[in-house]
Amino acid sequence: MAKLIYLVIDGAADRIIDRPTSLEISKTPGLDNLAKKAIGGMVHTVGPGIAPESDCAVLSLLGYDPEIHYTGRGPLEALGAGIRIKEHYEIAFRANFATIDPTTKKIIDRRVGRSLSSVEAKELANALNNMDLGIYEGYARVIATIGHRAVVVIGSRKYRLSDAVENTDPAYRRRGKISEAVKKYSSYIQEPRPLDSRPESKITSELVKEFIRKSIEILEKHPINKERERKGMLKANALLLRDGGCTLPAVEPISRVFGRSFAAIVEMPVELGIARLLGMDTAKVPPPTGNPIYDYELRLRMTLELLKKYDVVYVHLKGPDEPAHDGNLLGKVRAIENIDHYYVEPLLDEVDMTNTAILVTADHATPPKVKAHTDDPVPFILSWNLVRCDGIKRFTEAECNEKGSLGTLSHGYELLPLILKIV
Repeated sequence: MAKLIYLVIDGAADRIIDRPTSLEISKTPGLDNLAKKAIGGMVHTVGPGIAPESDCAVLSLLGYDPEIHYTGRGPLEALGAGIRIKEHYEIAFRANFATIDPTTKKIIDRRVGRSLSSVEAKELANALNNMDLGIYEGYARVIATIGHRAVVVIGSRKYRLSDAVENTDPAYRRRGKISEAVKKYSSYIQEPRPLDSRPESKITSELVKEFIRKSIEILEKHPINKERERKGMLKANALLLRDGGCTLPAVEPISRVFGRSFAAIVEMPVELGIARLLGMDTAKVPPPTGNPIYDYELRLRMTLELLKKYDVVYVHLKGPDEPAHDGNLLGKVRAIENIDHYYVEPLLDEVDMTNTAILVTADHATPPKVKAHTDDPVPFILSWNLVRCDGIKRFTEAECNEKGSLGTLSHGYELLPLILKIV
């Protein structure tokens, strides 16, 4: 039995129809080296026709069917931020600080132009934290995480709540408990309407509305935003909520599912929450600093250390997704090349590919032309000295689609069981 490094490059894939894709443009000698010694294929990380968010896709890629186990991103994001919700009496949301017109609630920028520092976000969150909502004995907790990202927990001391409430972030639409990216969406904050007729859904909807109203009033007048406005910067004067959940998934630990020990290197709160939920030992790393030499050298060292102690090391690298959301093709290409040059190439100098296999994929496609996640399948390769290679030349969508002997998997949760039967 070989050890396995499971590398997920966030948003690395594009639509195969948009050629050349970001992976095809990128100069990636490390990934190409892996591809030439690999078998591979394509995978719909959640399912055909679903443009997934990272959390749902990652849960699936780790072997758990989201239709059974997923309960919303919010509780996972909260767990990653160190919060366990009071199930059924609290609902946790993933949140973005955003820039809006406070009069019309028209969204000017969903992420404050990515210019909000974590320090600023923390001060803004503190101004909202422990808010009394004034109805249904409701309250709100707000925790800033990284940059414009936050967790919002809305609770009631008396009434049960429900996760059957629409997102206020119009870029994501609820599809049962799963949210999917919307290609064309309204430019206004969405009403958190109840999605069923239960009283707890109505109560939750009204609490969310009250939180949105009060938080805009507070944020609009906050000194941080007054100073940002004075400097000609976008104000972080609203929070967009999505993927609410009232419970954590009930799952069997991943080591028990697969009979192997697992560790994870993750960068963002939601991935940390998933790793904790599944019982993986976690090496929490600081958010990327913008210095790829430092960032990837640190992650490389941790990978090699964990590989000494664990059978499977899961590594999630954020890089390409953010520039892709901004429509920045060259930025996405640069991010892929940095991962290859500073992480993959030196990794290959350190590991024995007879005793260690490397699985590489993406959690979803984020084409710069679309500026959002799409429902396209993503490429994957399993590189190991003991497999009969497929003749794949590069880690790209077309190469894995045309030459990969493992075909196209309909669901991400099929991938890891398949790979661990081989390795």
